Amino acid sequence: MSDLAITSLLVLSLFLILGSGVWIGLTLSGVAWIGMQLFASRPAGDAMAVTIWGSASSWTLTALPLFVWMGEILFRTRLSEDMFKGLSPWLQALPGRLLHTNVVGCTIFAAVSGSSAATCATIGKMTLPELRRRGYPEHMTVGTLAGASTLGLLIPPSIIMIVYGVAAEVSISRLFIAGVLPGLLLGLLFSGYIVVWALRNPHLVPAADAKTTFRQKLAASRSLIPVVLLITAVLGSIYAGLATATEAAALGVVGALVISAVQGSLSWGNFRDALLGATRLYCMIALILAGAAFLTLSMGYIGLPRHLAEWIGSLGLSQGQLVAALAVFFIVLGCFLDGISMVVLTMGVLMPTVQKAGIDPIWFGIFVVLVVEMAQITPPVGFNLFVLQGMTGRELPWIAKVAMPMFLLMCLAVALLYVFPGLVTWLPQQMM
Repeated sequence: MSDLAITSLLVLSLFLILGSGVWIGLTLSGVAWIGMQLFASRPAGDAMAVTIWGSASSWTLTALPLFVWMGEILFRTRLSEDMFKGLSPWLQALPGRLLHTNVVGCTIFAAVSGSSAATCATIGKMTLPELRRRGYPEHMTVGTLAGASTLGLLIPPSIIMIVYGVAAEVSISRLFIAGVLPGLLLGLLFSGYIVVWALRNPHLVPAADAKTTFRQKLAASRSLIPVVLLITAVLGSIYAGLATATEAAALGVVGALVISAVQGSLSWGNFRDALLGATRLYCMIALILAGAAFLTLSMGYIGLPRHLAEWIGSLGLSQGQLVAALAVFFIVLGCFLDGISMVVLTMGVLMPTVQKAGIDPIWFGIFVVLVVEMAQITPPVGFNLFVLQGMTGRELPWIAKVAMPMFLLMCLAVALLYVFPGLVTWLPQQMM
């Protein structure tokens, strides 16, 4: 059979099995099994056992459940309420006023939670009722939250960066550092959009609260001390070279437990719920990673990645054209798959092509994370859209519509990162 026929058969198998309601991880394993049985000489059972064991026992991957657990613990503390109290006095003077709490709050929480959905739920639980009560337009509160919560993937620690680092065999610590400036850039773009909207629609922005003195603002900022200390401990230990990503994740779990205990919100019930929540999420991710590892091995034996790389190379695309084509590819793929599945499904196939084109794997990792962020707010499989639908009761198309300006700003961010690659590569180079 030709490569095109084999690819078509496997893609058809993938969508048929997914459409029948089988879990994604099992679907990937099933497609890999079909490929090995029909088109490879190595026994599928032996290959599956070895590959899944190797994937599940990766030491690098241990950072993932720890960061997930840290986020679950913080989700159940008073961190979000304290964050709003600490931020709101400082944002009253900006055009758009408290709408910026969505962006700043998500930026801060993203630095202690590697999950976009957790960031969306935590900050939304805090800001949506408060902004609604104060009279801010719902399309702006929901739209800016939808976009800003995706920063949970880009600002380290990030679950998707760990997945990419494992799949592409790239340093996770360097990926974390590379995500800082692009994350801040995207946050500034979101805030800039709020400023422009507020200046064009001043009548829609509620009046400012009573003025507070500088001393009162400082007093309110004491609520931010716990989260600032935790961010410093987790990211500072990585940037200073004192800890690996896994060790920093363990430090983050301990710090989150301490914050929870000091706040008085650490109970046996909360501890159990956080542990079970993290276990459920990680088991889902681990199953997807194991299935994807087996699928990658299967594709390697069949030879599809090499043939695809050769085909793309024969097209004579420039580096810019390749990046643009991959951006469109990931955006379309994100309409049907979640971010983790997108990364683990494609890296084994795309990395040879990317390396052949001379694209820095660290830069490409941040690019992938950014386009996966877009998938979080694109229907029909946009996780953040589902979270917001549950929180607001609004229809999915309406939420996708109000989030569209944020999507376009992410497209602008991708263009800026391509034109100015130093935004990604400068900080990691300082580690060398």
